[in-house]
Amino acid sequence: MMLLEPKKTEIDGKTYILHKFPCIAGREIISKYPLSSVPKLGDYATNEEVMLKLMSYVCAISKNKDGKVLEVQLNDKMLVENHVPSWETLIKIEKAMLEYNCSFLEEGLISSFLGDLVQNFPQWISKMLTGLLEGLSEQEKLRSTNSEQSTP
Repeated sequence: MMLLEPKKTEIDGKTYILHKFPCIAGREIISKYPLSSVPKLGDYATNEEVMLKLMSYVCAISKNKDGKVLEVQLNDKMLVENHVPSWETLIKIEKAMLEYNCSFLEEGLISSFLGDLVQNFPQWISKMLTGLLEGLSEQEKLRSTNSEQSTP
């Protein structure tokens, strides 16, 4: 796995190294991450899978028994659990990774992006459901209830 453009950052008193996503992995992460996170509509299993993929581009700074500094790539669930102290820290790392990898989310723009998404999402869903209901309504109108049933 390629680790591109390392950037050290401190989150909750611990140092992590963030990396840029390679193009195809980045496309998958950015495509799946936002929608799988939407409460009641998202799919937690997909969101967890995407989070783990995102975290595989993060390294934690750790020391071994001899005091040697190591970079531990967080490329599986157990490594994430062992090197990220809390769910709050995990969310902060995810946010930092999205900001680092998405120029349109840099410098606080993630808040306005997510705010716009949350604000516009109900309208988008309403339009989609209205269209589906109109289609079902049209199908119902096409069925005739006036004809007599044939008897055998």
